[in-house]
Amino acid sequence: MPSWTDSLRFAFQPVVNLTTGGVAGLEILARPETGDILAEARRDPELDGRLAVSAVRAAARHETLLPLYVNVFAGTLADLGGLTSLHDAVREAGRLPWEVTVDICPPYTHVPQRALLEAVHAVREQGFRICADGIGDGDVPLRLLTDMAPDLVKLDAALLARPAAVRAMRTLCDELGALLSVEGVETELQCGAALAAGAQLAQGELFAPPARLPAADVYVPPRSPGLVAVPRSGPSVREFVRPAALLPATASAGQVRALLTGSPEVSGVLLVDRAGVPVRSVHRSRFLLSMSGRYGHALYADRPAAKLGDTPRTVGIDATAWEVLDVVAVGGRDRTSDDVAVVDRHGRCVGVVRLADLVRALAESRVEEAAGLNPLTRLPGSDAITGEVDRRIAAGRVFALSWLDVDHFKQVNDGAGFAAGDELIRAVGRALQQAAVGATRVGHIGGDDFLVLTDPEGLDPLASSVLDAPWSAGGRPVTLSLATVLCAPGSVMDHRDAAAGLAPLKKAAKALRGASWVLGRAGLSGFEIRRGAEDASAPAGLAVAEPGGG
Repeated sequence: MPSWTDSLRFAFQPVVNLTTGGVAGLEILARPETGDILAEARRDPELDGRLAVSAVRAAARHETLLPLYVNVFAGTLADLGGLTSLHDAVREAGRLPWEVTVDICPPYTHVPQRALLEAVHAVREQGFRICADGIGDGDVPLRLLTDMAPDLVKLDAALLARPAAVRAMRTLCDELGALLSVEGVETELQCGAALAAGAQLAQGELFAPPARLPAADVYVPPRSPGLVAVPRSGPSVREFVRPAALLPATASAGQVRALLTGSPEVSGVLLVDRAGVPVRSVHRSRFLLSMSGRYGHALYADRPAAKLGDTPRTVGIDATAWEVLDVVAVGGRDRTSDDVAVVDRHGRCVGVVRLADLVRALAESRVEEAAGLNPLTRLPGSDAITGEVDRRIAAGRVFALSWLDVDHFKQVNDGAGFAAGDELIRAVGRALQQAAVGATRVGHIGGDDFLVLTDPEGLDPLASSVLDAPWSAGGRPVTLSLATVLCAPGSVMDHRDAAAGLAPLKKAAKALRGASWVLGRAGLSGFEIRRGAEDASAPAGLAVAEPGGG
């Protein structure tokens, strides 16, 4: 009698790193030639489990070194309580469990949540990584998603039409320590939307369709300059993680040589212990040079490869690109080209980063940043500040956005000359930079106008530093006006809302005599006068508090 496996084939679809353009892994997709075995597997957990095992064996036949993504229905996990047979199949294929991500697929309706969470814990304890699949188009409850604490969240591409939802999911992923991926990407427009919303990974027909053989190359659209604003603290190392070539710590030099000669794209091999923790790093060029020397093969082939390796350089998954450069900078120059191992909170290897990827990205961010600097003050323009405003809104952070300018600046230029006016603007810019501490960002948006983004606790020191200083231009005394809008989580939708809330406060500040500071709260009417004296031109219809009001 024919077996169900006789008509079953598997296809491979790359999961692409949107930052490096490299393949981060392969999702294994069942492709039955007859019948609907997936519908049967949804109803039969044992069958679904056998499909997962068959998928791993199919990948092993192609000897791919890439991480694998294996689909399993949520009901299967809850019913089986784990995937022991999959764990055994992975070991038999010569792979390590942490190289395999279990994509948990909907439906979740009627799946016992406690049993599912216990199974997820068991699978994670076996060493597998966890992916929540079908988010946005499936039925996974948000509370269950957070309780699962997946390593990866896959969104349906249809959600890209709602960028606020994707940005919110990126924020949730950051809190959970997960990566965000979009599946089903078919157009360059969707790819750009995924990047702009903060997705780190993607897959779909645009990059490479599912194929019987693992794809060696994928198409990634050119990245538009400035598409994704880079925080000053540096991009996260998560954006640059490449698959690692892993072998057990007990591997012989001959095994490492076979891997390297058969995979020219591999720049090095990490030797890991049974828990997946890197113990030695084998650099391709140095290793092959040792093996190709006189008597090299005879001396080393059967000896442990660890003898020809170095202490691995490691960074945590939450590190920034700058922190990776700090790790690379420590040690001899002969190791600057070594891959840096990226490890999770358990110390297990999740991939590697290459120095070239980091340098390229950081150089591009500096070029873009320099292009946006105001030539007079060398401060960034409004785009840098508004981009950071949007990030803080997405992160649910309270912040204060302030506008500052010189009172009657045209009269300053007319009376003291433009050179004195320019020098005054440069001095104000320097004072703001010196007062900017912690998360404070200062921008020069043109003329005598400045934007300042800070946490609420940084407002008073910043205001004092610029409003209490004796300003002058060409011997003429000058005063400044400051307007601030405090934005609590949920009070504004984006930077445009924040700017709209700032506009009437600016007008109110300019209506006061002397150095002035007006503070309001987004979504609420009225304002507080922190500095300055009222006069008859104060805006009508606004409640005015006494100076020093909290």
